[in-house]
Amino acid sequence: MSEQDNLQNADGKKDLNPTQNTSVQEEPTETPKAEENTQPPVNESTEDDVINEIDESNAEDAEDTSNSERHSIEEKDYHAMSLDELVIELEKLVKNEKVQTIKKQVDTIKEEFTDKFNALIDDKKEDFLSKGGNEIDFHYSNPLQRSFKDSYKEYRSKLTAHYKGLEKGLKDNLSTRLEIIEDIKALTDLDETMNTKYKQFKELQERWKHAGSIPRDKYNNAWNSYHFNVERFYDLLHLDRDLRDKDFEHNLEQKTKIIERAEELANEENTNRAFRELQNLHKLWKEDLGPVAKEHREVIWERFKLATKVINDKRQVYFSHLDAVYEKNLEFKQAIIAEIETITNDVKNNSHKAWQTKIKEVESLRDGFFKAGKVPIKVNEATWAKFKEVVKNFNHKKNDFYKSLKNEQYENLKKKQALVDIAEANKDSDDFEATTPLMKKIQGDWKHIGHVPRKDSDKIWKKFKAACNHYFDRIHQQRNAASEEEENALVEKEALLKTVKDTTLSGEQKADLAKIKEYISKWKAIGRVPGKKRKIESDFNSALDTLFKSLDMNKTEVELIKFENKLQDLSSADDPRVLENERAFIRKKVSEIKAEINQLQNNLLFFKHADEKNPLVKSVHDTIKKHQDELAIWKSKLNKIKVIYNAEAKAEAEAKAKKEAEAENASEANSAKE
Repeated sequence: MSEQDNLQNADGKKDLNPTQNTSVQEEPTETPKAEENTQPPVNESTEDDVINEIDESNAEDAEDTSNSERHSIEEKDYHAMSLDELVIELEKLVKNEKVQTIKKQVDTIKEEFTDKFNALIDDKKEDFLSKGGNEIDFHYSNPLQRSFKDSYKEYRSKLTAHYKGLEKGLKDNLSTRLEIIEDIKALTDLDETMNTKYKQFKELQERWKHAGSIPRDKYNNAWNSYHFNVERFYDLLHLDRDLRDKDFEHNLEQKTKIIERAEELANEENTNRAFRELQNLHKLWKEDLGPVAKEHREVIWERFKLATKVINDKRQVYFSHLDAVYEKNLEFKQAIIAEIETITNDVKNNSHKAWQTKIKEVESLRDGFFKAGKVPIKVNEATWAKFKEVVKNFNHKKNDFYKSLKNEQYENLKKKQALVDIAEANKDSDDFEATTPLMKKIQGDWKHIGHVPRKDSDKIWKKFKAACNHYFDRIHQQRNAASEEEENALVEKEALLKTVKDTTLSGEQKADLAKIKEYISKWKAIGRVPGKKRKIESDFNSALDTLFKSLDMNKTEVELIKFENKLQDLSSADDPRVLENERAFIRKKVSEIKAEINQLQNNLLFFKHADEKNPLVKSVHDTIKKHQDELAIWKSKLNKIKVIYNAEAKAEAEAKAKKEAEAENASEANSAKE
């Protein structure tokens, strides 16, 4: 059956008035009827497959002339992007590109964001359950989700408005084109001179060129019907041969140029760009040029199809290369899945510390999976499903482990409650000599008891802390009168402070440092001053700062020398909270500086392609170096405090051992006496 036998009108119905010339029915048209859009196969394709793909793409562009700009928008590896990068990319596309050109990118971003956000929710839920939470109480929100929804909503709103504005115009344009087709059909029946009909025909052709966009699902049928009736006009009317041949020659010349350009495109390195230009050539062939003489129609169309196939075959080689890359990505992702399974099934180390290590390893593997790139589409869903399954199994096993710790946590709760009872029973005691060691001991015992259930942790800690603080605050109030020894120490320190303030250094670093250290040693030897006069300690440190500033010394060494002086004052305080508070403060500083360094290092990832000499990048590196130097100082201070704690613990252990030995000796002596 010929192309014309299958030809449909633009309204989708069979042509009710096929040509009366049998010879025309049997010859091929220059563009076959478009069929439903199909994705071109990667390894082999027919000429018709390629033509259909091109026709469908041109039909899509014909509905909206701006739609062709979609080819110039970069399609990035969205699979490798993080959640915040996906949100930024979506916002950028919606803000900067025409809404009708970004459907493919937006759909891919939406799919990736949904998958990754759901995976994040699963992780957060498992973590919540592992810490004793009830599933019904779980709730997780993230500002990234709101930002994504807002941008996607804006995209849908713009898209709806765009197509709503197009709808009426497309229908009107289609009606105009169908009228032009009918007018061309009617030309053969008009009782006019040949020149008059030809003039009217050229006017109809000109109207057709400027009739505007039509719905994409009507595009190919409308154009096929138009070309059929144009050829019918030329073939069935006895036109002036010169006029007809002039049109035929012009069209043949232009179509030959199109074919030659298509043949040149076979040498284009960028296969995607070549195929897009080929698509435009087909559009010119179909929309801008009329028929050629019968003897050339099939020849030039076959030559054009052959050039098209050559370009498409080269494109298939490119797709084959992509398939190889996707297969490597698949192997990498399968290795990650296997590694997570191995970590999950490892039962050798089943402790909290071991599980924390496992959690970090799996988190790193998850990041690697997301950044690994695309896999073949036929296994994409299965690979993603398997990945989610192994991560879910890991989380379940982790969850089971931490649930098993609940009994231990409840035992710890009982132990801590017992310490709370002791603290509250003794918080109002006036026997400071006997009670103070007891209160210090239960504070130490508290630190060595493990975790309690999360819901009880803050509550029981506040009760214990309140009782201990109440007791030590009373001690502080009772010792408001300074001893005679402390008053004497104050006089000596005031004199030494004046000496330090009046000191002028020689400029010889070694000698000057020795003198400063001698001042510090003397200051330590003098001892404590009354509590209300403790400001003299900060005055002394300020005076030392003035002396140190005139020395060209390493900042770390200076800080540690000053800190050692401060430590003696802290460790000699009656209230153990003073030293504990200092340790807590230093720990906090270490954590804060580490967090600052991590944040700055993360920020550098946004400049990974920037020149190291870039002022902004250099500034970030300088700031990181500064924070690292500060971190080293604070860690050294923390280590010095740990030395004091270890010494105190050793002294307590020795005292306890001595007391037990004395008790044992006394018992043996009594037994011998009896």
